Formats: sequence, C-alpha cells, structure tokens
Amino acid sequence: MSTLAIAKKDFRDASQSRALWALLGVFVVLSVLMSYAYAEFPQLVGGTAEASVGGLIFFTAGIVSLFVSLTAIVVCYKAVAGERELGSIKLMLALPHRRRDVFAGKLLGRMAVLTLALAIGLVVGFGLGFALLGSVEAVPVALFVLVTLLFAAVYVAIVVSISATTGSTSRATTLALGFFLLFELLWDVVPLGVVYVVNGFSLPTQMPDWVFLVTQVPPSSAYIAALTAVVPDLASAIPGQTVAGTGIDAFYAVPEIGFVVLGLWLVVPLAVGYYRFDTADL
Repeated sequence: MSTLAIAKKDFRDASQSRALWALLGVFVVLSVLMSYAYAEFPQLVGGTAEASVGGLIFFTAGIVSLFVSLTAIVVCYKAVAGERELGSIKLMLALPHRRRDVFAGKLLGRMAVLTLALAIGLVVGFGLGFALLGSVEAVPVALFVLVTLLFAAVYVAIVVSISATTGSTSRATTLALGFFLLFELLWDVVPLGVVYVVNGFSLPTQMPDWVFLVTQVPPSSAYIAALTAVVPDLASAIPGQTVAGTGIDAFYAVPEIGFVVLGLWLVVPLAVGYYRFDTADL
C-alpha cells in the first residue's frame, strides 16, 4: 500500500508540470499533421503509393520515440533528486515508507503520467489517421501500443534511476540530457569512430558485423527494431525500414534484438539507481 500511496501522490504532483503539457501540445499537433500528411499524400512523405495502417504506425514511430524520450526527461528528472534536494525525502521516510517503496512508487507514478500524455497524443493523431484511411487494424495497433508502453517504461526507468543517483536536480538534469544527447543524437558516430581508429584511421570498404549490434544500443533504435519484430509484414510499408543487417551472418542480426536491448535498458539502470538510492546518506 505504501508504494501505491506514493505513486498516487507522485502522479498528482508530476501531472501539474507546465512543460509536460507544452510537450503534449506539440506532440498532438505533430501527430495530427503527420497523420494527415501520410493519409493524404503517402507517396510524398516516404510511404508507399497506397496508405495503410501499418505504414502510418511506422511513419509516426519516430515522433513517438522523440516525444517519449523528451517527456520522460521532463517528467522524471526530479522524481527522487527533487525530494532529496528539498529535504522532503526525510519526511517521507519518517512515515511507514521504505526506500524501495519510494523508488517503486516514483516509477509507477511517473509511468502513469507519461502513459496518460502518450495516450492523449496517440488517440488524437491516430484517430485522425484512421478516420482518413477509413480502416483500423486492431492487432497491429495493439502490438504497437504494447511495444510503445515498453519503450516508455524503459525511459521512465532510465531517468528515474538517474534521478535516484543524486541529490541535486541540476546534476540529474545534466545526466538525463547527457544520456539523451549521447544515445539518441550522437550515437551513430560512435561505431564509425571506433572502426575508423581500429582500421588505422581509415574506413574499411565493408563494415564489421559488430557495427550492426552497436547501432541497436540506443533505446529508440531498439524500439524501432522491436516494432519491426512484432509486425514484420507492415515494416515494409516504409521504404528502407529494415533492421536485420544485409549480408550479416550473425545470430544477433534480427529485429528481435530490440527486445533484448530494451530489456537490458530496463533492468540495468533500475538495479544501479536503486542501489545508489538505497545506500545513499540522505
């Protein structure tokens, strides 16, 4: 019950963030514009000549992953660090709450906020898209929602765990934004840089097989791979939407690797974050 009580309070507090609703407003507008663009002009926005539900899903997956990652940072960076900085964590722990109750409650509360915001944006955007397409494919949509919720849970776990490692909100912000910049914006150059150095400061004519695995490390890349794994026949609706490396004969060169990567991003940060929080001198 302690965990649920903390989660409910945390949900109320986090849902009052102006930045959250500003991001949601932008997400809704972009979802509507992208759904309309794909449904009305699929050949002009990278889709096939005939628009489809599967094409709409993969066409909007990019903006969904960006919204989830940025919103998770906005909603979660103060989850634990803010309580420690204000000193309210001592009052919370003076009540019949254990540290694991606080940590789990923060996770559940912030996940509920992100899920609510995500649901609003998807209902509006996809609702327009489905209305324009004149059809709804229940199974692909349900699979998309499940994988997207997993991705959202991963990002909440990452940012809450980052927040749990420090008692400073400014440090938590820096670490969360640094994670986003490294893994979501700059990661593409990491394997290329390693190959360049290992190959004597020149790029080989053919990249090593392991480069494919490294490119799947960012959570958003793993998310797209997982989507491709659950609806492989729809992934072809977007030209170039492939995950398995061409010509790579390796067990990991399959889209299912996305679930493995997401699982690691879910478990490892939680373990590290909880350990740091549980052993911290508050």
